[in-house]
Amino acid sequence: MDTHKIFGLIGYPLGHSFSCGFFNDKFAAEGIDARYINFEIPSVTELKEVLDDHPGLSGLNVTIPYKEKVIPYLDRLDPEAEAIGAVNVIKIIRDDPDDEDDYELVGYNSDVVGFRDSISPLITPQRTKALILGTGGAAKAVRQGLKSLGVESVYVSRSPRQGMLSYDDLTPEVMASRKVIVNTTP
Repeated sequence: MDTHKIFGLIGYPLGHSFSCGFFNDKFAAEGIDARYINFEIPSVTELKEVLDDHPGLSGLNVTIPYKEKVIPYLDRLDPEAEAIGAVNVIKIIRDDPDDEDDYELVGYNSDVVGFRDSISPLITPQRTKALILGTGGAAKAVRQGLKSLGVESVYVSRSPRQGMLSYDDLTPEVMASRKVIVNTTP
């Protein structure tokens, strides 16, 4: 099969990732002329090398530990990715296919869309306050999704900072006052 498009995943380590098999199986089943490659890079600074070595690259997924670290390497961010401060999808726009250095990198966060679309039917006038268990990248996407739905949220953390709650703060009264609880911890 002569592939025209290449997609991939950057992160480190990637031994746990099922993305390569999943997407290649999906491309084959759907008759999509593309392939998916895992790019296990020990440093995000190697992103340019990945782009240079694969001029047909159309897009990348981003996983740990680069969801935040990759932002300075991008040309622009989708407004939601900017608000979240984390990127898990990079679109590679190539204006001149003959010029390997002529591309624009645009960062997106697909977690917020998936979360918002999933929870939106459950949001009611009685469910306008939420607790978010965890403070990582997924928690930031959840918070942005809740905010876009008009739901006020508070993070719960093992190491809380100002404006957060600790797990010890989760009394029955606190939990009853928040009708939505989202667990973003592993």
